[in-house]
Amino acid sequence: MARFYVTTPIYYVNDVPHLGHAYTTVVADTLARWHRLRGDDVRMLTGTDEHGQKIEEAAQAKGMDPRAFVDAASEVFERTFAKQPNDLLTEPDDFIRTTSPRHVAVVQDLWRRCAAAGWIYEGEYEGLYCVGCEAYYTEKELEAAPPGSTEGPSCPIHKKPVSKVREPSYFFKLSAFQDRLLAFYDKFPGFISPDSRRNEVISFVKGGLQDLSVSRTSFKWGIPVPDQAAGSKHQHVMYVWFDALANYLSALGDPAKPDASPTLGGAPLAKYWPADLHLVGKDILRFHTIYWPAFLMAAGFTDEQLPKKVFVHGWLTINGQKMSKSLRNAVEPRKLSQTFGADVVRFYLLREVALGQDGDFSHAQLVARYNAELADNLGNLLNRTLGLCTKLRSGATTLAADPGRGPLEEKLEEAARIALAGAAAGFEEVAPHRAIDSLWALARAANKYVDESAPWAEAKKGEAGAARVDAILATALEVLRWLSVLIWPVMPTVSDKLRAQLGLAALAAPSGHEGADQTVLSFVRTWDASKLSLGTPIFPKIDAERQEQIFAALGVAKAEPEAAPAKGAGAKGKEPKKKEVAEPAAEITFEEFTRLDLRVGKVVSAERVPKSDKLLKLQVDLGEPAPRQIIAGLGKSFAPEAMVGQLVTVVANLKPAKLMGLESRGMVLAASGESEADLVLVQPLRERALGARVK
Repeated sequence: MARFYVTTPIYYVNDVPHLGHAYTTVVADTLARWHRLRGDDVRMLTGTDEHGQKIEEAAQAKGMDPRAFVDAASEVFERTFAKQPNDLLTEPDDFIRTTSPRHVAVVQDLWRRCAAAGWIYEGEYEGLYCVGCEAYYTEKELEAAPPGSTEGPSCPIHKKPVSKVREPSYFFKLSAFQDRLLAFYDKFPGFISPDSRRNEVISFVKGGLQDLSVSRTSFKWGIPVPDQAAGSKHQHVMYVWFDALANYLSALGDPAKPDASPTLGGAPLAKYWPADLHLVGKDILRFHTIYWPAFLMAAGFTDEQLPKKVFVHGWLTINGQKMSKSLRNAVEPRKLSQTFGADVVRFYLLREVALGQDGDFSHAQLVARYNAELADNLGNLLNRTLGLCTKLRSGATTLAADPGRGPLEEKLEEAARIALAGAAAGFEEVAPHRAIDSLWALARAANKYVDESAPWAEAKKGEAGAARVDAILATALEVLRWLSVLIWPVMPTVSDKLRAQLGLAALAAPSGHEGADQTVLSFVRTWDASKLSLGTPIFPKIDAERQEQIFAALGVAKAEPEAAPAKGAGAKGKEPKKKEVAEPAAEITFEEFTRLDLRVGKVVSAERVPKSDKLLKLQVDLGEPAPRQIIAGLGKSFAPEAMVGQLVTVVANLKPAKLMGLESRGMVLAASGESEADLVLVQPLRERALGARVK
């Protein structure tokens, strides 16, 4: 049995749970559920970060003791993400608090080990500090104040002026770990994902590391530095990141209890260490990929005992705007869950955003995906299949696939196996959006199969067509059974409802998965029709009126109406200037046209080609085993992050070519405008399976 330990960041309690927290936690829970389906021994951790200057200041502003403040704030996060049941169906195995005794004991042990090895020394620090980040910055990392401003430079993340801090401090010899960190990144290239973040970290480390201030004396709300002299003029508390990062270890045991201890720096380590996956946002990239491994190295950990992977995701905007406190009332996770259902919120977050890229949460897009992909695709497949079973074979006790099985069934079964492989690869590669792509391609294929096999037409043949009807219905039911298993990590209660209508038991609770890999699926040839139950549709369509009611209840502003024509315009107004139409190209024959292999694809990653303002390096999923690299001249019209997730039309049989030294295996089609900065992608109006032929 394999072991899988996944963590979220611990969430800072000076705020309330918001959509960004929900996104990371849902991703972690989905991956944990996938590994439980595989029969792995899984541990998922989340929790709260409760120390630091901004917590002390927030408590003071409310006239509260810091302990009472963090107790109340942490309880909200625990109720939202950990306590059962909760509004997002997340099931972490542990919830760690940095104020808990077990955490304090491990952090102080980590400090002692680093100090005993000579990696911590005492001095005085003077530097520029952002309270919001709990981090020091150099001048070159900050944003300069606007001309004429009396304020100093600002934090690049919080956009607020930093403070100049001077105080006694303990320092960690981070500079001494530069070469070892670079060697570690080279030895374990998968430690940082995606590659763009890995390159960013390596570039930063190669630029030179400075020793890190790891204690403060200007405030008291933190873990005391151990072994300080009694009565000393300056009493130090630990830098919040030395404290916070150790949560991934402290949740696994207490040094005071050897049988449960991580045994820092030695063997045996705790059962689940090292962590298999740390999920973090890009704002805390350096802390997890530079400071954290360096602290562990200093404490005596070998390279093999360091975390295996840090996966860095982007930020969410809300309806195209930066997330802010003023907008969070409209996107508070609990309200969304209560309105749409937890499964729908989970599906949308995982489906809409390519993990590793920035993404946008749009209420309108959520409804659009709900209707198109849940109601019209998966929901339609379930409803029509069960409806046909009732209508066409209501007297049958069994539905057998084998007697009437033919090429269409073989084709669909192959599509199911491809979907299973694609889903497995997506989940294993920390790309849940790609896993969902594979599963929904299977649902589309099954709907197409029902259309092409036309069981209603076979039923008109009487007994001569009965075996064929049974084969069609049994095959469609079997695909639904596969989907009921494979969607469980993403939508667990929908999985249960779907299985109930199929007459199947709900999947076992996580503790019951030990030793049973439920993702190894084979086709069942016979179904007991008496156990089928055509219940209430799982995904009733949301029409325009219902959408308006939902948006009003959530406080979502309506989109701005299109601008009306200026007064005096219209029939008597000046007509807009028509663009000059290009001369048509030379005529070709139909046979010549058919030589073009045009396919529907989806952009899964995008980045600018160095030294080019025009070219983008795209990875495009065409339903093939691996995405294709295409170098496209779209850089003046589209930012790379805007391309991710876009459906595109690709010339798939274009001879490979090299542009700027990079191989391009295809061409993305776009309609020209007035300039290279005015291109429009040629896209299907409705979603189609990736790799579908454009005719």
